[in-house]
Amino acid sequence: MDQRSLLITLTGPDRPGVTSRLFSVLSAFPVTVADIEQVVIRGRLTLGVLVTYAGGPPTGTGTTLGAMWTAVERVAEDLGMEVELSTGSQAKEQRRRGRLSVSVLGATLQPAAIAGIAGRIAAAGANIDRIERLAQWPVTCIELSVSGADPSSLRVELAAEAAVQAVDVAVQRTGLSRRAKRLIVMDVDSTLIQGEVIELLAAHAGCLDEVAKVTEQAMRGELDFAESLRRRVALLEGLPAEVFEAVRKEVVLTPGARTLVRTLKRLDYRFAIVSGGFTQITDGLVEELGIDYSAANVLEVIDGRLTGRVVGEIVDRPGKARALERFAKEAGLPISQTVAIGDGANDLDMIAVAGLGVAFNAKPVVRQAADTAVNTPYLDSILYLLGISRDEVEAADAEDGATLTAG
Repeated sequence: MDQRSLLITLTGPDRPGVTSRLFSVLSAFPVTVADIEQVVIRGRLTLGVLVTYAGGPPTGTGTTLGAMWTAVERVAEDLGMEVELSTGSQAKEQRRRGRLSVSVLGATLQPAAIAGIAGRIAAAGANIDRIERLAQWPVTCIELSVSGADPSSLRVELAAEAAVQAVDVAVQRTGLSRRAKRLIVMDVDSTLIQGEVIELLAAHAGCLDEVAKVTEQAMRGELDFAESLRRRVALLEGLPAEVFEAVRKEVVLTPGARTLVRTLKRLDYRFAIVSGGFTQITDGLVEELGIDYSAANVLEVIDGRLTGRVVGEIVDRPGKARALERFAKEAGLPISQTVAIGDGANDLDMIAVAGLGVAFNAKPVVRQAADTAVNTPYLDSILYLLGISRDEVEAADAEDGATLTAG
């Protein structure tokens, strides 16, 4: 028997009892609730209900579809709201498959940016089924639920539009694959923290300019990382070991870093850092933030002074990918449930291996290779890519604060 559908949309001032009144009316008819969507913006409610029924117009206790329309319209009038009714076949409702989540982030979102993104989605033959705001500050993020699009081609189209509109756009498949990300593996220098640790050390050694030039070459992928590291570390020869304590005090976390780690740890994520920097600094970050796994290089110290050499295997580009795989195995997670975040060429392999690769304020070569790029200065913006809203973060913080106060 043919399945029919009726979409009921109520719009007007929000007040208690709207949902109850509508469904009390619908309960008198032989319909099935297929979908419900409700949103309140600045005290104005939009409630959409999709009901389905078999064959012709639904009937029950002598009523007809027309009678149901009349009953719903009467409820809307009593509540001072507007109502819209539209019918269709269930076959049309089911024709779109392959749902995607499109996240749009920006310091501000201009109408032109939304128009451009929506236009590209429409041009791809896709439909926007739902729009939700995930954050209003310190950046604005909206998430669009999109159906009927190929993720690869849509990602290319929206990346081009994002560059024009100066916003960040991420395209991901919805469903369990997105929700199951459970291991975050993050670069340290210029990602978890601001700046490069080796440059902080170089400032104490009086060779900052020389080291910075080599660092930039390595970040652009113009110089093999292992060779660049050896060159830079050699310039640090003779520094007293006390320099590590001084540099630890100079390290500045990227805005939002604590919020990102704290929030994901609440959700039972595992958190790891991989660094081309040095354990003498990263060990302090592990302890301070409660990080689960870490991998970094070790500077050799003899008789209280740096020798200008690195001890053991160098954590380079392939080494970071191996570390991600090792951490996933230790956590008992498949690679598909990992997220890699980085900014330089040294992060390319782990970004390629991970279930989701994120370029954070990254060099062009990394932005092109990653699944998505975030160019805001706030590291916790990555939470929005995982579907976690700012309201949820603040509610959890408030609950933890209340618990601590009560304890």
